[in-house]
Amino acid sequence: MGEEDYYLELCERPVHFEKANPVNCVFFDEANKQVFAVRSGGATGVVVKGPDDRSPISFRMEDKGEVKCIKFSLENKILAVQRTSKTVDFSNFIPDSSQLEYTQECKTKNANILGFCWTSSTEIVFITDQGIEFYQVLPEKRNLKLLKSQNINVNWYMYCPESAVILLSTTVLGNVLQPFYFRAGTMSKLPKFEIELPAAPKSTKLNLSERDIAMATIYRQLYVLFLRHHSRTSNSTGAEVVLYHLPREGACKKMHILKLNRTGKFALNVVDNLVVVHHQDTETSVIFDIKLRGEFDGTVTFHHPVLPARSIQPYQIPIAGPAPVTSQSPVPCKLYSSSWIVFQPDIIISASQGYLWNLQVKLQPIVNLLPDKGRLMDFLLQRKECKMVILSVCSQMLSESDRATLPVIATVFDKLNHEYKKYLDAEQSYTMAVEAGQSRSSPLLKRPVRTQAVIDQSDMYTHVLSAFTEKKEMPHKFVIAVLMEYIRSLNQFQIPVQHYLHELVIKTLVQHNLFYMLHQFLQYHVLSDSKPLACLLLSLESFYPPAHQLSLDMLKRLSTANDEIVEVLLSKHQVLAALRFIRGIGGHDNISARKFLDAAKQTEDNMLFYTIFRFFEQRNQRLRGNPNFTPGEHCEEHVAFFKQVFGDQALMKPTTF
Repeated sequence: MGEEDYYLELCERPVHFEKANPVNCVFFDEANKQVFAVRSGGATGVVVKGPDDRSPISFRMEDKGEVKCIKFSLENKILAVQRTSKTVDFSNFIPDSSQLEYTQECKTKNANILGFCWTSSTEIVFITDQGIEFYQVLPEKRNLKLLKSQNINVNWYMYCPESAVILLSTTVLGNVLQPFYFRAGTMSKLPKFEIELPAAPKSTKLNLSERDIAMATIYRQLYVLFLRHHSRTSNSTGAEVVLYHLPREGACKKMHILKLNRTGKFALNVVDNLVVVHHQDTETSVIFDIKLRGEFDGTVTFHHPVLPARSIQPYQIPIAGPAPVTSQSPVPCKLYSSSWIVFQPDIIISASQGYLWNLQVKLQPIVNLLPDKGRLMDFLLQRKECKMVILSVCSQMLSESDRATLPVIATVFDKLNHEYKKYLDAEQSYTMAVEAGQSRSSPLLKRPVRTQAVIDQSDMYTHVLSAFTEKKEMPHKFVIAVLMEYIRSLNQFQIPVQHYLHELVIKTLVQHNLFYMLHQFLQYHVLSDSKPLACLLLSLESFYPPAHQLSLDMLKRLSTANDEIVEVLLSKHQVLAALRFIRGIGGHDNISARKFLDAAKQTEDNMLFYTIFRFFEQRNQRLRGNPNFTPGEHCEEHVAFFKQVFGDQALMKPTTF
């Protein structure tokens, strides 16, 4: 398989830590995404590394027995270590504060601590087999204050740091889940919910394993993911992942079912809002996108993998060591190894090899794996780094080899402009709110974020359309149809079309001598009026004489001031056109002769200069009875130039009656 076929990869710069062995224990903290390597209970050193920490934290601690759990509070202020089932030890890592350890015992008698979670830099939750205890840590006093507790039988727990929700497995079967939400010193109990087990369990022992549950934020909503291995007796093929939506308010609801169509050992990750399901037996993974249309049965939506199953891209483990030694070739990493441990949202750890990776999605290979362009666009528009891939898809569908049909092209343009319009509307609402002074009264007012899914007209023009119109092998009818399709789509979403797109259409039409089509487009206002467009039309007069009048009509429709029209025409060296226009509106008696003579001289067309000079001589004769220019008109240099080129005798003689 070529590299272009893998759509999942492990990050280039993994976190490398000392492998797990009898002397070195490895722990992972999901909140800070840190790996702890604890040697001999900490006596010979603890090394802490995270994906963003390029400089590891190292320290030693007294060996007071086997470490069951070790985590820093947020911002690495306080270290908590659990060594027994009754207590957690704390030590401050705040500069100038006491280094002495202090201990907190769980409040409930006969309870065993299953683990703990930091919810802020000074707030911690103990989870015991009999409930949950929420504490505030007071580092300067070296003690803890109980904020709230709740008694409930607990089998196991799970924490989602992004949403600060702890999920407790309760009841004998373990399939009733009780969520708690933590925020700024408060603990809220959310409605509990039941996970439907595949078949009525025969025994009354724990049935729902922690291994089959994950919690993750997908499209800014919190979901509980349940991996349901179907019982052999049911007629369904293979396992499935059931997604329960867990809102802040209201009950948890079963929303989506991801069909895996296979059985065996699975692991889940969430990357870029996609659910990735790894299958150990086949050493492949599939991805699901719950935003793409699925099959809705009235209560839940069924989804199939977006793409065919593929392995994660083969990965070479770089060999560290002195330069002469590293000439060995890198070692291929064993993918889908049984020693891999997967954490949410996108982390894969190999404790035996000493690596922590972030899983990543590669978008470019997906372009060739998803032939349906409409579905491909729906998929790409939801991805974080999508802009250049989308633009490459647009270029590809307009290329000679992969040319799409016009209806497909129209669908793609509409999907892009739908996103573009959403952003423009949000931007406009924000601007209006700011102008109305709402930003002071409403602190929640935020400027809309421009994501990569916003492909505007300049993006399309620069990366796709201008190169497309220059392709000689393309039939011009197709080129014009594509440009008009894009303009149609912009109009449909009421997005003002930028003049450079209209210019592109006109240039293409002129190139192929399609003046009749140009005339129709202007006549029926397919191309919107604008000053740059009017100027472009003026410059076409030599190829297509009616363009002059079409241009003036456009300028008049734009209610352009007459002197501005004259300036526009003169700047384009359309001196006769400017003179004709000014005569047409009867303003030729008041215009500056010098301005027109300057413009005529700049054209370096002596006959044009002669014509303009003669016009003003005749005007002088008519208004003053004398063809000569007055000193106030500052035309001396033009008179001298006229004499030099045409001779004194060419000057007009005053007519006497």
